Amino acid sequence: MDNVAPALFISLEGIDGSGKSTQARRLADHLRAIGRNPVLTREPGGAPGAEEIRRLLVEGDPDRWSPETEILLFTAARRDHLERTIRPALAGGRDVVTDRFADSTRVYQGATRGDLRGLVDAIHADAIGVEPDLTLILDMDPEVALSRGLARKSGEDRFEEFGLPFQQKLRAGFRALAQEFPDRCVLIDAQADEDTVTAAIAAAIPAAADRA
Repeated sequence: MDNVAPALFISLEGIDGSGKSTQARRLADHLRAIGRNPVLTREPGGAPGAEEIRRLLVEGDPDRWSPETEILLFTAARRDHLERTIRPALAGGRDVVTDRFADSTRVYQGATRGDLRGLVDAIHADAIGVEPDLTLILDMDPEVALSRGLARKSGEDRFEEFGLPFQQKLRAGFRALAQEFPDRCVLIDAQADEDTVTAAIAAAIPAAADRA
């Protein structure tokens, strides 16, 4: 790959504590090492307004919002992220690596907190209308991931506090999503050591670049 290759939009997805943030940073480092110029970002967040909405979503009591309200808040944050960060970066020829995107809403609110997938997809189609070129789904044992997530004590553990059954539903939801969208989703064994996971992610990039 060289600097004239099309810009890539890459998302990392998975349950809480599966290592997405670490691997997103490592992927951005890998892209820089091969001569690309990525933007590393996250959801909810990634733009000033979206970061303000993030605090409403990831802090506080687990029952703070209904699933329907969460869908609207996540979509509002995503729209700001799309307008102010993602689209400008891609238009400027820069790859975008994001820690979560719309697939998280499809699974968290659309599949595990009620049968709301149709609502998620309808709002996404009208307000966002964009999918990543490549989605890397980090898959691991929910019990291990949950212990990692809670151990961080980041203050952003509202979803971890829903407990292990919720994380188990999330894992099943993400695995189903990988089967639903095989052209863009790659399932990654996230229980391997960090370097092995990083290598597996890097190996998925050339195919995505060829499709872009």
